[in-house]
Amino acid sequence: MASKKKISSGFIYFFGSFGGILFGYDIGVMTGALPFLEHDWSLTNAGLIGWITSAVMFGAIFGGAISGQLSDKLGRRKMILISALIFALGSLLSSFAPNQGSIYLIGVRIFLGLAVGAASALVPAYMSEMSPARLRGRLTGINQTMIVSGMLISYVVDFLLKGLPETFAWRLMLGSAAVPAIILFAGVLRLPESPRFLVKSGDLAGAKEVLSFIRPADEIAGELEDIQSAAVDESAAAKNTSWGTLFSSKYRYLVIAGVGVAAFQQFQGANAIFYYIPLIVQQATGSAASSALLWPIIQGIILVIGSLVFLVIADKFNRRTLLTLGGLVMGASFILPAILNLLIPNNNPMLIVVFLSVYVAFYSFTWAPLTWVLIGEVFPLAVRGRASGLASSFNWIGSFAVGLLFPIMTQSMSQEAVFGIFGIICLLGVAFIRLFVPETKGRTLEEIEEQGTQSRKAYTTSESRNR
Repeated sequence: MASKKKISSGFIYFFGSFGGILFGYDIGVMTGALPFLEHDWSLTNAGLIGWITSAVMFGAIFGGAISGQLSDKLGRRKMILISALIFALGSLLSSFAPNQGSIYLIGVRIFLGLAVGAASALVPAYMSEMSPARLRGRLTGINQTMIVSGMLISYVVDFLLKGLPETFAWRLMLGSAAVPAIILFAGVLRLPESPRFLVKSGDLAGAKEVLSFIRPADEIAGELEDIQSAAVDESAAAKNTSWGTLFSSKYRYLVIAGVGVAAFQQFQGANAIFYYIPLIVQQATGSAASSALLWPIIQGIILVIGSLVFLVIADKFNRRTLLTLGGLVMGASFILPAILNLLIPNNNPMLIVVFLSVYVAFYSFTWAPLTWVLIGEVFPLAVRGRASGLASSFNWIGSFAVGLLFPIMTQSMSQEAVFGIFGIICLLGVAFIRLFVPETKGRTLEEIEEQGTQSRKAYTTSESRNR
């Protein structure tokens, strides 16, 4: 434990969620740095640009998977501290990349991605284990708000640094990511360990003390008993579960539903906007990408507002309803510019940017937060750990693929055509939601599992008839 001195719950929740800002900051900071880096190093190879941009996501694929296993051995708090150190070191090493050191920068950013992937997994886990049950329903939404706030902060920092000479501008932009990492490290030094981890480690006294920081006195004994009971159940489930269990007839339907939603969230193309919006504006208007850094700020403001909207409506609408609405509007926002470009070849080139803003608005309160809400609800206890890790890996694979392929695709076809492809994927995502994803709002895990069983039987019967 960090300290025997009583720690306020507000301090714990603030720095427990601050890792979301760290995660979001690195997602956003390359958006402004890339145009200056491209010009400084005279980068023209689309594949190389894609690798420099997406290297963080490649590292995150492994960081998220490794952190889950290590946090069960070392603890959530200690792993967040390690992630903050890797983040700070990786950011500083990025800023000192040698001239024309593309391979060096890619390697450092893969290293940095280990911390980004770890933060994406550790922060929700730590917060869910520290928060009272009555707040847990909004936890994912709050984490999403912190992530997009980190993105917005990075966009603002990039905008403020854009007047510097280009070789100093991009280096300071990338190096500035060390600042929130240091703040996180300093704050987490005072945080207590998760009471659930302490119970699993046999430290009941420590768990009781942590609960005294964040719960009323009359709730501590009952919650401690619940944590002990859950730990026994999870341990029993882990002993009887393997990777093959995920694809058994009993769980396959729900695993496909959760993993599919996680994959579609990224393959729909959101990160193409978040990473490349200055270059998108440059290709649309012909103006220098480095002069278009106000657009990321606009996108960041939309994301923050959307995440706050989600906190208000999260428990008022069905998950499938919001995901369907979001997917339909997002798909239309991508496809309509391609259609208009065919019908009216000389339309305003900024029209595509306006449609992208509509996409971001609907993404921000539907697919962005709901993906993780659904993943937290749809997997049965027996396979939840492995299935959540698999879903996270597919999400990062999608993020990596979009970041890598987008500049290559736009080099060989028009932006409208590229986004038209993403639009079709959005509509396929809607079809997936309607056909394969059960409604989880207001249902117990047992009810969701039973609904999945019924849907699987109906699907199997339909397939047999078709044959």
